[in-house]
Amino acid sequence: MDYIQYMIIAFVLLIVAIAIIKSKKKDFQFEVNKLVTYLGGKDNIISYEVNKSRFIVTLKNVDIVNKDAIQKLGAQGIVEIDNQLKIILGEGAYQLKKHIDDLK
Repeated sequence: MDYIQYMIIAFVLLIVAIAIIKSKKKDFQFEVNKLVTYLGGKDNIISYEVNKSRFIVTLKNVDIVNKDAIQKLGAQGIVEIDNQLKIILGEGAYQLKKHIDDLK
């Protein structure tokens, strides 16, 4: 009898975990769209790459970038060199590159 209760609890927790994971994926896609907007739109992005936890993006015009908004999205830091931004994102940098690839 106890095993059945434990199995039911485990099943419910599994369903909740799957729901959380799916909702995070949707939120991440939304955040990527926001980030592209904060970078000045996809037409402002010349090139981008990922180096460990950094998302490195070369832009046509760095002046139109909303750096404060990027920080609020969760960037741990932003370094600007000429027309290039190095955005420290942590583990999400690789996912970000993949999603931006899908947008282009």
